[in-house]
Amino acid sequence: MILQRQDLENHEDQFLAPYAIRSKDSKGRLFLEPEPTHRTAFQRDRDRIIHTTAFRRLEYKTQVFINHEGDYYRTRLTHTLEVAQIGRSIARGLGANEDLTETICLAHDIGHPPFGHSGERVLNQLMLDYGGFEHNKQTYRIVTYLEKRYAEFSGLNLTWEVLEGIVKHESEYDLSDAKNFNPDLRGHLEAQICNVADELAYTAHDLDDGLRSGMIHTGMLEGIELWEILSNPYRWSGTKLDDLTRHQINRELIGYLVSDVLNATEKKILESSVKSVDELQRLTYNVLCFSDQTQLRIRTLKDFLFKNLYRHYRVQRMAVKAENLLSDIFHAYQNEPTILPQHVQCLIPEQGLERTICDYIAGMTDRFAIEEYQKLFDPKTLP
Repeated sequence: MILQRQDLENHEDQFLAPYAIRSKDSKGRLFLEPEPTHRTAFQRDRDRIIHTTAFRRLEYKTQVFINHEGDYYRTRLTHTLEVAQIGRSIARGLGANEDLTETICLAHDIGHPPFGHSGERVLNQLMLDYGGFEHNKQTYRIVTYLEKRYAEFSGLNLTWEVLEGIVKHESEYDLSDAKNFNPDLRGHLEAQICNVADELAYTAHDLDDGLRSGMIHTGMLEGIELWEILSNPYRWSGTKLDDLTRHQINRELIGYLVSDVLNATEKKILESSVKSVDELQRLTYNVLCFSDQTQLRIRTLKDFLFKNLYRHYRVQRMAVKAENLLSDIFHAYQNEPTILPQHVQCLIPEQGLERTICDYIAGMTDRFAIEEYQKLFDPKTLP
């Protein structure tokens, strides 16, 4: 039996919670298109994102460690895939729309520039007089304008609900700007899941990568309550974990946090008595949450990571190098636009010089940016 789109939509009606978004209830797309026969609207959006150039570039963009520092550290792509996996698990447990959740998760970081948060920081500084730079806004710009894959329109022509989830993505590092997407409403359930899945994923995998790198060792984690709870069943000698035990503890951490999110969120949803998507979005608070006790434990672990991993001198040295590199490239293009590739120069009359440069640099991978720097400033490197 071949399932038609209507069959998939009927399945959503049968199994999704009343406050979850059904694909058949989507507010639609800016440009009218016939929906596919064998996929829902949100499944189509997911597939469009996966096939973008911006998504593929994530493989060579920094999470914490620059790509060439090792083959096993997370990249922006592997982070995104982990967020999508965790997001689907949470969505399934809460009766949310898994396809919509996964789509937002897969899209949430495609606007990130090279070299992680240091790249974002320097681009924002360089663009202060020209509208600034923020990776959430860049993600929206990519999916609505920069990706050129269709003759009929720019961007991907995604559904309203996916775009709303993208613009309302936020964390303690990122604040949303949803002025064109009902800014007085909270993000829908699936958008809230993506926000929590992102936080959960980077907390767990940054700890894992920090331990793998040797910048963090187990002795430093003594007294971190969340670490003590998860590591107590595993006994080892010394200060460096073997790979198998590290993998086990990382799985335990993710499982512990997902279970806590499900239980805490269920409690908050029951207390709110919401019965629809609209009621949930009109709440004055997000329903997706950790328990108060777990949130405090996560905060302690995050503070530890900030001090001992993100501010580690090796990470900071690379961040300074990255900021100097991107700044030099930006100013070189700004001072002499003719050194930009011809297809980029053609965009300047429409977009302005600085925004064109910013879009071009933001789309670079770490490797491409390093090679471009060498081409621009090393006389021995061919242009």
